[in-house]
Amino acid sequence: MRITLVGSRHFGVTTLNMLRQHGVDIVRVVVHDGEDRLATTASAAGIEVVVQADPKRVAASEIAPGTDLIVTAHSHARVTREALAAAKLGGIGYHPSLLPRHRGIAAVEWTIREGDPIAGGTIYHLADRMDAGAIAAQEWVFVKKGETARQLWERALAPLGQKLLAEVIDHAKAHGSLPAKPQDEEFATSAPNLPE
Repeated sequence: MRITLVGSRHFGVTTLNMLRQHGVDIVRVVVHDGEDRLATTASAAGIEVVVQADPKRVAASEIAPGTDLIVTAHSHARVTREALAAAKLGGIGYHPSLLPRHRGIAAVEWTIREGDPIAGGTIYHLADRMDAGAIAAQEWVFVKKGETARQLWERALAPLGQKLLAEVIDHAKAHGSLPAKPQDEEFATSAPNLPE
């Protein structure tokens, strides 16, 4: 399985390492910033790195030829329809909420702000609308009393993302396809950036 990884920061690096342990071929890493730690880690591992021409979108030309699957890990860029079409199985991403709840950039913060007793993570198919694609895998965790968004992310949601991504990658390798269950729009909520 040939994967183009689009991402950044620590979660991008841990995803890169997880993918390498799962016996897939990471053919290219796409980043919005050439100085990002994911770019540095990928270069050190001998993986081709491409910096997005537009930090807000990933173009088809930035996806490696022969890509089976695009995986995003801490990327806020929209993967264009043409880019998704360039990969045999399209693309998946991890969202730190129980989609369709808390769609948006500040899902973990909104989980805390809303006082949700349960949080979760979702591997979803990348689609035209943000965080609205079909669900490939989903699992929940309890939120501890008094926990901050950062604590919840580090304790439970980041490790859950790695676990779920690994499960979906293993499924794709075994079956040549991805699970897909449509989101129920009736329960969709948004999680826009919160003021500092």
